[in-house]
Amino acid sequence: MAAEIEFLPRGTVTSPEGFFAGATSAGINKRADDKPDLAVLFSEAPCLAAAVFTANKLKAAPVLLSQQRLKEREKFGAVVVNSGCANAYVGEQGLIDAAELAGLVGEGIGVAPEDVLVASTGVIGVPLPMEKIRASVDRIILARDGGNQLAKAIMTTDTFPKEAAVRVKDGNVEFTIGGAAKGSGMIHPDLATLLGFITTDAAVEKGFLQKALKKAVDASFNMISVDGDTSPNDMVLVMANGLAGKVSPAPFERALEQLCIYLAKRLAGDGEGATRLIEMTVTGAASQLEARAAARAVVGSSLVKAAVYGADPNWGRVMAAVGRSGVEVKESKFDLAIGKIVVVKAGKPLPFDKSAVIKLLKGKEVPLSVNLNLGSGQATAWGCDLSPEYVTINSHYMT
Repeated sequence: MAAEIEFLPRGTVTSPEGFFAGATSAGINKRADDKPDLAVLFSEAPCLAAAVFTANKLKAAPVLLSQQRLKEREKFGAVVVNSGCANAYVGEQGLIDAAELAGLVGEGIGVAPEDVLVASTGVIGVPLPMEKIRASVDRIILARDGGNQLAKAIMTTDTFPKEAAVRVKDGNVEFTIGGAAKGSGMIHPDLATLLGFITTDAAVEKGFLQKALKKAVDASFNMISVDGDTSPNDMVLVMANGLAGKVSPAPFERALEQLCIYLAKRLAGDGEGATRLIEMTVTGAASQLEARAAARAVVGSSLVKAAVYGADPNWGRVMAAVGRSGVEVKESKFDLAIGKIVVVKAGKPLPFDKSAVIKLLKGKEVPLSVNLNLGSGQATAWGCDLSPEYVTINSHYMT
């Protein structure tokens, strides 16, 4: 019998057994002075941890510190995260401040400073306001239902918190995977200005955990695009405390991927200034890698995104994006549909009801699909439309 996977009502990063979280407003995030901007995620049992990080070669201090600690240590007890300040590109002081932040949290919850991982998001090139942080850490109260506070604290230009949890029943074994994520701008495949924190009470091996996370991220967070940019702070971290006991690999991988895809779609749909979610599915590619590249090219296209915003049935932009993606493609085999309306078949344009396509493009979710008819590779990517509000947000980010 296949394992049962169900999303939990009001599920969050603290839904798995043994995880606690809390947050406070430290005055770091000047975009919203009254909202929480400093949070801690804690496990009552030491956790194996795995992570994927930004592909940006100029990495923020918290990324460098967390990468190093994951290489040096086996288990961790907590992660501290702030919004409003990226702690990036501020020189050696960034590493000093990140280490001090971990130490302050570790001292407060009884965990060795080296067993605390660090993440930050926000404005680049500004030092962490350590005086405000030192005065605020003690106000964080950890609770089993504190996951929503963490999801809110990590938001920057997000308009709502992204969180979920899935429960898996596999025979006599039951375990939970929870998660919270943020990111609205600087979002593009190979991560972006996104942070993701995933927890589980499943007992798994560290090598498997890293592989499972990478696989899930490749199918989810690496398949979204908002604006073609990536940041120096990207991190998706998974922590496993093993309190539910040993689990089977396959159900764990499926549940982790489903959770990550859910969170990734929420991020894409909440892109800065976005009014619509674009879902681009590619089938019939020569390989899965080629399908992913083609799908990402479409959701990353400014021309496609602008057309969706204007509900303009300019399907040629989709075809052109696939053509420049670098994948194998033959015009005579190319099929393209908007929703269920086929507009290109075997490379030839078909007559279609323009008003029906415009109606589809005005929906909250816009499904696009391409069949290359060259192989069995398939993939789905998610993005959003490009509105004037995106320019407004990013032309006044620091002012």
